[in-house]
Amino acid sequence: MKAALVNNQGRPALTGPGKLENVDLNPYRAGHRLQELVFELAHTLTRDYVKQPSCEAPAHVLFPQLVKIAERYLREKVRPIPPADILDVFLSPYYGWVIERLVEAVKPDTSLGEAPEVPRYETSRGPGSTAEVDFWTSRDVREVMHSHLNYVVADTKRWEQSATYVIDTHKHVEAFVKNAGLGFAIPYLHNGQPHDYVPDFVIRLKGEPPRYLILETKGFDPLMEVKTQAAIRWVNAVNAEGSYGQWCYALARKPKEVKTRIEAVASLVYESSESLQQQTTD
Repeated sequence: MKAALVNNQGRPALTGPGKLENVDLNPYRAGHRLQELVFELAHTLTRDYVKQPSCEAPAHVLFPQLVKIAERYLREKVRPIPPADILDVFLSPYYGWVIERLVEAVKPDTSLGEAPEVPRYETSRGPGSTAEVDFWTSRDVREVMHSHLNYVVADTKRWEQSATYVIDTHKHVEAFVKNAGLGFAIPYLHNGQPHDYVPDFVIRLKGEPPRYLILETKGFDPLMEVKTQAAIRWVNAVNAEGSYGQWCYALARKPKEVKTRIEAVASLVYESSESLQQQTTD
């Protein structure tokens, strides 16, 4: 820390009067136990979870369950790289990241009769429609046949153009839309701030009752795991409510995977949304 102090010339230096000061996390680690901090994590999760409309369990019932979840998460999902220590998870910004991940992932156990999470719809406007899409763009566009819009706007040089062709010519696709100007976004949290995840395509498959596929075409995205988790939660909530048909979410990391993702969803018998998600993203 001595180098942070300026000398008589106004520059940081290690020379001069005073001793060297070394500041590290050892005093913090010595003053805390892992179990103590696990309880703190479970307390924060309980407080945040009981605020959700779908939560029916009282806090004293949730807390011991969330203690076990927190312990398992730290044991199986967190790998401290030396000289870091597992206790450092409870410092900023890591603590906030853990809370965000677990709040998004913890959901009601419907197999035991708990009420599933359902969406909260906007009361000031009705369902969105492609009839509302009308905008100018300087990006590359492609004409398509199975979309209510006359063009698909491409955000990449070749990736989305290739995906568009596969979707537009696939035998199981009844209609689709590129999510540009549509206003469809899935909310998620990152670093304590709300964000909107805008998937690439919304596809309606042939058959009854209506079945929809949210398809993301992405090579690499450091936040893809967070966005995928938010999309799964969105799909599960909409399917639990049931007013808008059956929804699935799939991620295609290569152009050749677009066809297999569509066929995987189209060939499935109606199962739980979680089962659909698992089969389309594995």
